[in-house]
Amino acid sequence: MPKIVDHDERRLELVDATWRIIARQGLESATMREIAMEAGFANGALKPYFPTKDTLLEFAFSHVFNRTNQRIVRVTEGKAGLEALRAFCLEVLPLDEERINEARVVVPFWQKAVSDARKADIHRESMAEWLAAIRRYLGEARTSGDVSAGVADSVLAGQLLNMLLGAQIEAALAPEGHLEFGHAAQLEGYLALLGKIPGGK
Repeated sequence: MPKIVDHDERRLELVDATWRIIARQGLESATMREIAMEAGFANGALKPYFPTKDTLLEFAFSHVFNRTNQRIVRVTEGKAGLEALRAFCLEVLPLDEERINEARVVVPFWQKAVSDARKADIHRESMAEWLAAIRRYLGEARTSGDVSAGVADSVLAGQLLNMLLGAQIEAALAPEGHLEFGHAAQLEGYLALLGKIPGGK
C-alpha cells in the first residue's frame, strides 16, 4: 500500500529546513537543492509545494512569525497591562540561539520586501498585528495607572516596536555565538520610563 503523504507536514518540514539553512549560511546559500537535502527529500520534491525560492522565503517568514505568536499566546495567558507587554516583548527579542536564528530569517525577508510589494504587504500586516497588541497592553497599563508617561500610546507603541525590530537586526548581524546584547535590560529601562512622567493621555 502506497504511503499517504501529509502535505501540510511536508510543507512545514521544508519551511523548517529553509530557516535552518538561512540561519546557518545566509539567504544566498538557501538553494532549493540545499533545502531539499536539509529536509531529507529529493530535489524535485519542493516544486509542488514551493515553485520558487521566493515563495519559500515568504512561508519561512510567516512560519517564524507564527512560531513567535504561539509563544506569545502561551506567555501572555492570564496577564494584562505591563506584565503582558513585558512577556510579549521577551518572546520577540532575540534572547537565545533559537530567536537569533529567527532574526536571521526575518532580516533577509525585509531586504527582499524593499522591492517586492507582496512581501512588503506581508510585513505590514504582521507588524500591524503586533502594534495592535502593544497598544492594547499599553491601554490596560494606562487604565491601571502603571503607565503615566505624557506621550500618546500610539507613539509609545511605535517606539517599542522599532526597538524590538532593531534588536533583531543587531542580533542577525552579530558574530556567530554572540548571544548577549543587553536587550532584556534595555526593555526594562524602557518600561520603567513609562511611569515616570505624569499627565499622559
